[in-house]
Amino acid sequence: MMDTPLSVLFYAFATLFIILDPLLSIPIFVGLTEGCRPEEKAQQAWLAVRVAGVILTVFLLFGLTIFDLLGISPASFKVAGGILLLILGMQVALGVEFPHDLKAKQNIAGVLIGTPLLCGPGAITTITLLSTKCGIPITAAALVLCLAVTWLILRYAADILRILGETVTDIMGRVLGMFLAAIAVKLIAEGVTGLAI
Repeated sequence: MMDTPLSVLFYAFATLFIILDPLLSIPIFVGLTEGCRPEEKAQQAWLAVRVAGVILTVFLLFGLTIFDLLGISPASFKVAGGILLLILGMQVALGVEFPHDLKAKQNIAGVLIGTPLLCGPGAITTITLLSTKCGIPITAAALVLCLAVTWLILRYAADILRILGETVTDIMGRVLGMFLAAIAVKLIAEGVTGLAI
């Protein structure tokens, strides 16, 4: 059992950071914002964090109530989120470009990174459970810290990848795309299994 608020905060932060996994989003974010100006990339990083933050805050406060009212189980979220993540993973792994309009591509980057990549069914379920285990105030503080670190990682994603080089970056992106697809399949399988029970 955790003894101090600080240890509970660290536990909640670590759990959220692992489930959001912003490091996984770096090559994908760079790819989706390719051709954007630095200020546009910063805006998309902020949009991604804002999208994830709003969704997670809603489920932090009202997650259990929403699930009960709509009669939706976490398994349903896993299936739906897994399908969306599978599409994104295939896009990254195969190098498929959509949409073709540059402005639409810029706008979609923040949204796709925000959800389902950062804030997927796993994150929604996790924050709902943390709110009951650690309490809403501590979980909210952990969420703010996690989103702040995530914004920094996305904001300087291009710089991080520049150190690795374009070739390594491209390979990482394709490989992580396959990992995304594999994670998506796992989520879908878990969701289907949960729905069948």
